[in-house]
Amino acid sequence: MIRSLIFNFIYYPTTALLCFLYLPFLLTPRSWLCIMVELYVKIVHILEIYILKLDYEVRGAEHLPKDEAFIVAAKHQSSYETLKLHLLFKDPAIVMKKELFKIPIWGWYAKKMELIGIDRSSREKALSSVVDGAKMAADNKRPIVIFPQGTRVKIDATSADKPYKAGIMRMHKNSGLKVVPLALNSGVFWGRNAFIKKSGKVIFEFMPVLESGLSTQQGLAILEKQIEDKTNALVKESLEAGNKDE
Repeated sequence: MIRSLIFNFIYYPTTALLCFLYLPFLLTPRSWLCIMVELYVKIVHILEIYILKLDYEVRGAEHLPKDEAFIVAAKHQSSYETLKLHLLFKDPAIVMKKELFKIPIWGWYAKKMELIGIDRSSREKALSSVVDGAKMAADNKRPIVIFPQGTRVKIDATSADKPYKAGIMRMHKNSGLKVVPLALNSGVFWGRNAFIKKSGKVIFEFMPVLESGLSTQQGLAILEKQIEDKTNALVKESLEAGNKDE
């Protein structure tokens, strides 16, 4: 409780302050803003380590394609992993709801960073925006990060509660980019909208590239099983480790 209070007291005001201090970078080359965003997430990571005693570990990094764009299909349990994407990847193109671009200040940064906004007003527009965004990122050899369930989910929620959406496979088929599944257990330590954070180690585990040539249904089913099974195993691993420590 005390660690969380101290962290939140520093984290939220610092984030708000930097949002305003970074405004001039909206007028500079995009690469400058990328550097400042990376600096921001590094500052947050330092605060997490020294105040919350919360760090992370990466497994399976050898599965990430080299010198080419690719798609990361990631589990989404917490704000924690969104704050690590610029540490895990170089200049990631994150897929998000287009409506988020309308948020004052934050949305301006999202546009400047050339994140991929999905227009969900119709199925056709959603597919078009995903494909166009994938092509843009591929041309610049940027990794694309998409959350197939489309939202954050609790650690005890199943894929039946929050189904996987076919957009990830459409992006794969239309762009030809490889898909790397990513499981994680961040929700154990930093729950969805949770004020209280826990100490420990978040694990990010990349799995082998999804087989190509699969139908949309086959690919989505395999992707879902891989991510869900590994995520459940990581959550169990962390909970059991926590019980031993106690």
